[in-house]
Amino acid sequence: MNKEKEIQVVTLMIKKYCKGNHNSKKNELCDECKKLLDYVEFRRSKCPFYDEKPFCSNCKIHCYKHEMREKIRQVMRYSGPRIVFDHPILATRHLIESKQEKKKLEKRIQNDR
Repeated sequence: MNKEKEIQVVTLMIKKYCKGNHNSKKNELCDECKKLLDYVEFRRSKCPFYDEKPFCSNCKIHCYKHEMREKIRQVMRYSGPRIVFDHPILATRHLIESKQEKKKLEKRIQNDR
């Protein structure tokens, strides 16, 4: 997934999480969620894989601090199932790309054996 699309998906997920858990307005973020989004954008901008970057769950380099990795996992666990209702095409595309990437990774591991 390219950088812009990835940031778009993460932004939507963080907004969904913030609205549901921190009672923020639809397009606003609380300070905690704004810091998380800023962190995600910063780390993504420093990624050595550029647009060839795999999803973080499939990446061999974990560039998030442990605390931030846990926060983004919470956001994704909460927002993932709910974002389908607001952005079905985006969510479906994200799911398909994630599954395709996982299959490629598994195939690469089998070929390396």
